[in-house]
Amino acid sequence: MCGIVGFVGQGNTKDILLAGLSRLEYRGYDSAGIALYSQPFTMVKAVGKLEELKKKVAASKDCQLPYSMGIGHTRWATHGKASEKNAHPHLSMHKEVVLVHNGIIENFAELKTFLQEQGYSFYSDTDTEVAVNLIEYYYRKNKDILKALFSVQKELKGSYAFAIMFQEDDKTLYTMRKDSPLIVGKGENAFYLASDVSAFLDYTNEIYPVENREILSLSEKEIHIYNKNAEEVQRSSTIAELSQSQIHKGEYLHFMEKEIFEQPKVVKDTLLYACNQENEKTTGNAENPEFSYEAFSMTEKDFQEISRVRVIACGSAYHAGWVLKSVCESLARVPVQVELASEFRYNHPILEKGELVISISQSGETADTLAALKEAKKLGAKTLSIVNVKGSAIARESDFVLYTQAGPEIAVATTKAYSCQLAAGYIFSLLLAKAKGKISKEETRSLTEELFLLPGKIQQCLSFDQEILPMAKELKDADNIFFLGRGLDWAISMEGALKLKEISYIHCESYSSGELKHGTISLIEKGSPVIGLLSQEELAGKSISNIHEVRSRGAKCFAIRMEDITIEEEDFAHNLIVPKTHSLFAGSLLVLPLQFLSYQVSLLKGFDPDKPRNLAKSVTVE
Repeated sequence: MCGIVGFVGQGNTKDILLAGLSRLEYRGYDSAGIALYSQPFTMVKAVGKLEELKKKVAASKDCQLPYSMGIGHTRWATHGKASEKNAHPHLSMHKEVVLVHNGIIENFAELKTFLQEQGYSFYSDTDTEVAVNLIEYYYRKNKDILKALFSVQKELKGSYAFAIMFQEDDKTLYTMRKDSPLIVGKGENAFYLASDVSAFLDYTNEIYPVENREILSLSEKEIHIYNKNAEEVQRSSTIAELSQSQIHKGEYLHFMEKEIFEQPKVVKDTLLYACNQENEKTTGNAENPEFSYEAFSMTEKDFQEISRVRVIACGSAYHAGWVLKSVCESLARVPVQVELASEFRYNHPILEKGELVISISQSGETADTLAALKEAKKLGAKTLSIVNVKGSAIARESDFVLYTQAGPEIAVATTKAYSCQLAAGYIFSLLLAKAKGKISKEETRSLTEELFLLPGKIQQCLSFDQEILPMAKELKDADNIFFLGRGLDWAISMEGALKLKEISYIHCESYSSGELKHGTISLIEKGSPVIGLLSQEELAGKSISNIHEVRSRGAKCFAIRMEDITIEEEDFAHNLIVPKTHSLFAGSLLVLPLQFLSYQVSLLKGFDPDKPRNLAKSVTVE
């Protein structure tokens, strides 16, 4: 969560910082601020949307002066409520150091007590103010900036990415990180710093990743990188794979809309990526596609040795894990357990020999998932990550990795990254079934061909953009909405409920249809909206019976079904039909109308679907 930007060099520092913060709004925040290098530092903070900060900056005469260095931040409150005093940047007591911070300092309380004993006082409720004062304390003690930063590095526990300015050094921006993302961009006579390359992609695509526990100094023309042993490291820059078009809305009103419409392409790209590859460039033959074990950085033998699978994930990635479970157990006959990453470490997990732990994360930086992954490794498990960002923390920590090809996803509520995670789960399951000898060559070929038909069928489902509007109008004023499904349909209904509650703020819950009579049906009353998902032919009859149970108690029912499922249309206020595909892959089509429904309801209620309240895109704290 939170977003960091920094700049040093020749350029309009104030505008560069504000533009970078705009690019990072998707990460979620409740306040924002910038600090510009001057004597003393020029600081402006504001609570609320970035527009509030921009207004204050525009009204400040000091901010109109030329500056060659500055830092900025969008904050998502952890320690202390959203307020100007808690907003970043934070200034040390003697006004010698200013910084912005992403992450959480776990031992801030004991460090605060230590600093208070040294005479320090505090104006905020944050752990970050403790960090900036600790840096100042060691700087005043050592009279050397780098020595001070290395001393602080040894003291801090938790996660952090810092952008730091010192009053005595008007030419150098400093940064350090541990378990929180940070990246440097090299421009012409300038360096940029951010949580995400999208913050400065309008200026440069030449980048330096910042490794864990490294400390960097950046000036107009120089970059110096030091490892945790205080040794200078030589590193070449690389070119970011993202393009400017990928981080702009283009013709669309919102990023969420754009990303829904990108799904046919990114799912196809993920399928092709998983075919035979050379130098990580897709060479898959769509005429005769064949998925590759190497796409997961694994061998056939690695797959053959898998006796059990444990999926750890959060949010939508967790729901993708449930789909993987259903498909994998059906095809490969290998047991799969799906767990919330935030609970995994605290459930005293027992991992068996031959068990593969799969972590799923769009950003590859999700703190709960990363912590669970490290625990699995500590317990001796082999680990596979399914992530969307190359070089991310989860990818680096894992034994094996598959990179989905969703590209940058800006809207907080995931759409295209989730669809790519579904595709990755299908491919994994198919390869495992093949390696285990559970399906024949003919079945493998047939299922593979069906998967490559999915992007075209997803394209057909984009017509729901307009078809969903009458249903959205009927649901926008609901207080509660229930989603029902069995098997795979239930797994997809969990994602549908989450998507709608995320961006419309309507209370939505997903239930396995068979569980209704075990308590949930007591919530049904006249007019209660119930959305039934129907794609599994062998379960459709039972699901329809459950829908009749709620309808007889006054529920208003809606159906989203595959075209070969027969229903009595008069039972449903609206009946949306997706194209036919193999039942194991139906989720990739059912989710499209659910995404459009959430988007349209959010718009009808006057909300911004890209920036739902209280939520962050990249959850880098537990």
